[in-house]
Amino acid sequence: MPTIETIISPAIFHLYEEEIHHKNVVVIDILRATTTMCTAFKNGATEILPVAKPEDAAALQKMGWIAAAERHGETVPGFDLGNSPQDFTKESVNGKKIAITTTNGTRALQMCEAAKAVFVGSFLNLSQLTNELQHRGDDLLLFCAGWKDKFNLEDTLFAGAVATELSAEFDIFDDATLAAIDLYNSAKNDLNKYLQKASHVKRFKSLHIESDLDVCLKIDSAPVLPVFKNGVIVQMNNEQTA
Repeated sequence: MPTIETIISPAIFHLYEEEIHHKNVVVIDILRATTTMCTAFKNGATEILPVAKPEDAAALQKMGWIAAAERHGETVPGFDLGNSPQDFTKESVNGKKIAITTTNGTRALQMCEAAKAVFVGSFLNLSQLTNELQHRGDDLLLFCAGWKDKFNLEDTLFAGAVATELSAEFDIFDDATLAAIDLYNSAKNDLNKYLQKASHVKRFKSLHIESDLDVCLKIDSAPVLPVFKNGVIVQMNNEQTA
């Protein structure tokens, strides 16, 4: 039976690095990078290139790409978009290539590129994601992007949602995943209410972007399956060798 483990922060990613090429990885940045990526594909984006620095996105912006850049929760001045899923509308991204850099999520993606397969996970594509993971039946790492290398509630909560959905077909291999499942069971009846205590939600409120939270918690509202391969994110049904 395949196993599930949860990486609760990029700060401990090195503990899993040697084994990663044998496993599938789900990168999780609920507030907001992976949610935004799912939204972009739902609204017709053709590919997303995660880049390390705003300067990298700016270079592609000059070549006609949509450029999105966020740092510390705010849009970097001079870019088309930031990291709010509400801004990645059909009018903005349909048929477009997007270069994006964020505080946490894009870094996490780049860290695990050597995995057997890398999926973008959010509440918006929960069923699409877990169906594919069940079909593949490979050992799995749930990689929480966290906040600047620190643990956060929302990513671990989503890891618990994935693990709960897969628990009949996968062995729960570690205490972090057990804790994530317990967290999800505590929160699942009202995710929004539970996350009001989260530090990132408090940060949202200070920036007056708390309306993003509702969007980020809409389960199965974007039934897409983004995969990260060869440095680029595409939808799996458009990626013949995924």
